[in-house]
Amino acid sequence: MKRKDVISWDNYFMGIAHLSALRSKDPFTQVGACIVTAQKKVVGIGYNGFPTGINDDDLPWEREGEFVDTKYAYVVHAELNAILNATTSLQGCTMYVSLFPCNECAKAIVQAGITTLVYECDKYAHTPAVIAAKKIFDYAKVTLIALPHDVSVSLKVYPHHDK
Repeated sequence: MKRKDVISWDNYFMGIAHLSALRSKDPFTQVGACIVTAQKKVVGIGYNGFPTGINDDDLPWEREGEFVDTKYAYVVHAELNAILNATTSLQGCTMYVSLFPCNECAKAIVQAGITTLVYECDKYAHTPAVIAAKKIFDYAKVTLIALPHDVSVSLKVYPHHDK
């Protein structure tokens, strides 16, 4: 008899987004994204962080101060990283993201051909960047789906034992 408590596809892919977010070194916000095809194949994942090749110690993680002295001038968002890490065309794909995207990521999502966005948290809904993002998605007819519950992952790392 097969298991009946198998997690849903939405929980599975949002779980992958959350697992990816665990790679973020941002001390304030960890965001993850997972892009999947209509056939339920993962074709891109990403998390928020500095561009590859830049030492994390060389740039600031601060949220306040002059723009060039904060993380906002340098961080690549999870959504853009997932798009840049994609292994195939993203036409018609679905993106799962733990935090609703900003307007800059919304432009990249639309430009990449992603047609559905499943998100979990929308805590910045009142900000101009998210208001603009929602307009961009509306104009481009991207389907927005808010998960009706939170997803969390837990990771236990065991010490490696040679046999």
